[in-house]
Amino acid sequence: MHDMTAKKSTVAPVGQHPNFQKHHKHFPTSAWLRRRAPHNVPLFAFEYGDTGAGNDIGIAHNWSAFDAIKITPRYGVMPTLPPVDVKLFGRNYSAPIGVAPMGGPSLVWPGADLLMAKAAQRARVPYTLSVAGGATIEQAAEAAPDVFWLQLYRFWHDDHKIGLDLVRRAEAVEAKVLALTLDVPVRTTRSRETYAGLAHEFRPNLRMIREMMVRPRWMLALLRHGYPRFATIADYAPAGAWTNEIIAFARARMGGAFSWEEVKRYRDAWKGPMAVKGVLHPEDAAKAVSLGIEGIWVSNHGGRQIEALMPSIDALPAIVEAVGKKATIVLDSGIRSGQDVMRALALGADAAFAGKSFLWAVAALGDDGPDYLIDLYIDELRASLGQIGARTIAEAREASIRHPGAVEFQDKPRASRAPRKQ
Repeated sequence: MHDMTAKKSTVAPVGQHPNFQKHHKHFPTSAWLRRRAPHNVPLFAFEYGDTGAGNDIGIAHNWSAFDAIKITPRYGVMPTLPPVDVKLFGRNYSAPIGVAPMGGPSLVWPGADLLMAKAAQRARVPYTLSVAGGATIEQAAEAAPDVFWLQLYRFWHDDHKIGLDLVRRAEAVEAKVLALTLDVPVRTTRSRETYAGLAHEFRPNLRMIREMMVRPRWMLALLRHGYPRFATIADYAPAGAWTNEIIAFARARMGGAFSWEEVKRYRDAWKGPMAVKGVLHPEDAAKAVSLGIEGIWVSNHGGRQIEALMPSIDALPAIVEAVGKKATIVLDSGIRSGQDVMRALALGADAAFAGKSFLWAVAALGDDGPDYLIDLYIDELRASLGQIGARTIAEAREASIRHPGAVEFQDKPRASRAPRKQ
């Protein structure tokens, strides 16, 4: 394990961004950021960050599942805005809110990876870099030294040579958590992304070039930060490889879901806290814990892989019941507000992470976007807790909750799932 007391924190005290009130007048919720975002970025960039698998039904289900959760308030206590600081994997954070890993956010807004990392560092909330992101591990760790987490896909080629080297690099920069993503066994189709011209590679056509030319703020950001690419993966590609060559290189070496034997191998290689991401079944959560995994990341990949998966919030209660006292449980997929964070906490999660809404924020507000959204979520979370009469996060977990979508897992034996012989 890393020595959690070895380095004195360098983050500043938490406070609202200087422009918070100015932005709040125009963007009182994240939905307003989403409305503004397409006006500031090329259409293909917005579609890439906003779309889901198929017809976006998975995204809609994530949102409606959160909206269906109702909490009965209890009154009779002094009104207060409760503290929301939290301990995750043995480290203190200012709020149970994090930046989820995202592939290619710098396509939505050039430089987005480091903007989000620096904002998370200032706010003292977790920032998770995807290995498919637009910043290297070292750059992200420098921008967010106290709150840096790394998400890893399965690089099976050459006996996991790249994957295990990524583990080495994460350890060298003292990443706080390593998360193995389980829920991308195959690549699927995102229809809006495909129609916008991003099906297999980034090769701007005339339509896309016109979209860029009428978005001057985006073009200025592109000039400042350069062409979007998979920065960490580029370190393993042939020297001088261009964006599409790096994409092809990554796809040839990356894919499939980690087997449990591979999870154990990475667990042995990584000495710090580890989470498995993409868990929706309590038996999978229990299996991970049995292998020494400290964190269960409940997620359906934000609805970006397949529409048929259950919403992560609906799987959460059964997973909490199975491993809640044995692991740190975090959740993503569908978080749009501090109120959604409160719902996740009330159902037993230790923290909730947002992805798409950070892309809306950076597209709508540029450099100010990630700072504003973190402050907005913290403000909404504290107000939501106060509104239901919870003086602490723990008291929110004692609230009376109606959760119609919560799944009760009563699986049939696997043998009975085999297709009938014709």
